[in-house]
Amino acid sequence: MLTRREPPAITRLVVASLLVLLGLSAAVAAGARARAPMIAAAGDIACDPLGRFYRRGVGNQFHCRQMLTSKLILRGRYRAVLALGDLQYPNGSLRKFRRSYGQSWGRFKAKTIPVPGNHEFETPHASSYFTYFNGRGNVTGRAGHRRRGWYSRELGRWHLIVLNSNCARVRCGPRSQQADWLRGDLRRHPNRCVLAAYHHPRYSSGVHEEDQDVSTFWRILHRGGADVVLNGHDHDYERFAPQGSRHRLDRSHGVVEFVVGTGGHSLFKLGRPAPNTRASQDQRFGFLKLRLGPGRYRWNYKIAPNGRSFDAGSRRCTPIGPMVRKYLRAKRKRLRNRNRHRHGARDASGVLQG
Repeated sequence: MLTRREPPAITRLVVASLLVLLGLSAAVAAGARARAPMIAAAGDIACDPLGRFYRRGVGNQFHCRQMLTSKLILRGRYRAVLALGDLQYPNGSLRKFRRSYGQSWGRFKAKTIPVPGNHEFETPHASSYFTYFNGRGNVTGRAGHRRRGWYSRELGRWHLIVLNSNCARVRCGPRSQQADWLRGDLRRHPNRCVLAAYHHPRYSSGVHEEDQDVSTFWRILHRGGADVVLNGHDHDYERFAPQGSRHRLDRSHGVVEFVVGTGGHSLFKLGRPAPNTRASQDQRFGFLKLRLGPGRYRWNYKIAPNGRSFDAGSRRCTPIGPMVRKYLRAKRKRLRNRNRHRHGARDASGVLQG
């Protein structure tokens, strides 16, 4: 007759303790992932489904690789995907959005944070872009208000801002509605870590070069303490050192710009290196992977289709910017004055009653 021998009590206690520790480790790891969400970002994405290189989104070495970049994103556990404009070529029509973008990057539409590009506005008022992301007839939704295209949201401990850099269609100057909204949004959300995304890059070594129309955005973001700016438009990948205005290197308070126009449509040759460029390539499609941690972010440019790393690193978030600090000081002063007024009124009331 076979009998089963029970393990000693001390063995059972050790095993139980190990299981508890493993469970705690898993919970800590899950909490860390929740505090440091991982996102993917790229722009200039989907070819015309009637174009010569389309081939159901597989394309060739230099064209129409949106299916390959989207498959690589699907392999990761990304909390959000930033689509950095020019999502559907050539004109952002709704039919083409559904046939080309929808079959590739549309597979993670539910977690996409969209950015309007210039090709979206080849359809009047970018109406198909807003219909695709917001739903037919909806004024607001995932892509923001139909007549604006700018909005913000929170992700982990980060504040994310999407701007509309189609300055020929919407105003982008210092006194524009969009610039006023941006100042107010930064003041209302004094997060230490801020990421902004818009289509046209302020600085670039690509064929489009730098875009002066978005200089107002850059100045406000720099003074507001933003950390990262993501752009597309130039069909290459480029990372800049932290900068202030006018190509000035600013290692302590500067904004780091990433140009990621490699989502699938095509690749452009880089030109002469712009000041403060740190990494660039124009031969491989891919996307930027960002882990947005509390007080720090990590980046890694992933090459499609195998996910090989090209450019990786990390950086701490900058301190709160001077524009936001000034606003917070004024707000605290108003609150102190209001409290003094209330106490004074209460004391006066007490004296009168006595």
